[in-house]
Amino acid sequence: MRFTKMHGAGNDYVYINGMAEAVTAPEKLAVRMSDRHFGIGSDGLVLILPSERADFRMRMFNADGSEAQMCGNASRCIGKYVYDNGLTDKEEITLETAAGIKVLRLTVKAGKVVSVRVDMGEPVLEPRRIPVALSGERAVNVPLTVGSATYRMTCVSMGNPHAVIFVPRLDDIDIHAVGAAAERHELFPERCNIEFAEIVSPEAIRMRVWERGAGETLACGTGACATLVAAVLNGLTARRAVLRLLGGDLDIEWNAADNHVYMSGGAETVFEGEWLLGQ
Repeated sequence: MRFTKMHGAGNDYVYINGMAEAVTAPEKLAVRMSDRHFGIGSDGLVLILPSERADFRMRMFNADGSEAQMCGNASRCIGKYVYDNGLTDKEEITLETAAGIKVLRLTVKAGKVVSVRVDMGEPVLEPRRIPVALSGERAVNVPLTVGSATYRMTCVSMGNPHAVIFVPRLDDIDIHAVGAAAERHELFPERCNIEFAEIVSPEAIRMRVWERGAGETLACGTGACATLVAAVLNGLTARRAVLRLLGGDLDIEWNAADNHVYMSGGAETVFEGEWLLGQ
């Protein structure tokens, strides 16, 4: 079975063209392929599939085999994959995800996609729809107790749940300890992605992310979008900012006119290979 390893800002996945390859038990396959010692090594598995509602459809599975609704970095990589491999000649495509249909605008140079702008849609702020077990219309700057420490979080869904914690110094946080515990906190019935963010300026934010089902990753597109929305809700930044992640920068805008969040960034092909079935 042919596969392609790609990454967006260091958030790496194994991509399989489901229109050419038959994939059975993708949950188990994601675990085997994602193993960084005995597999290919990735944050998860992404299937590129036909769609009756859009140009293409995405299914994605975390490294632990759980299926996720949406990934911004993976969406950008799919845009590059389908164009670079001749599956489309359009520079604006639609992508069906479990979080709805997303519109991707491709920037092409010398016949290859060099960057992708994704319309991530409107952020969801109502706690029950995120979901987070809190009342009210929004969960902005509310307490989250992890162990003996209490943090202030703002919850946003970008098709998947996020809890954003702003800290004075990002380097002072034990991301692995706090993130692992917070992901499975009783307030999150479907677990949660946890972002830790440091405000650099009104136009720049440093961020690290603990992704549910994957652990710390070098980047998270939906997490970057959620962090920008949370920063605006807390009066910390402008509606457009650069998110500085471990794997690179993403340009995020929460547009006031249509309430949509737009994410722009690169996508890279790392290598292609063949996975022997039965492994």
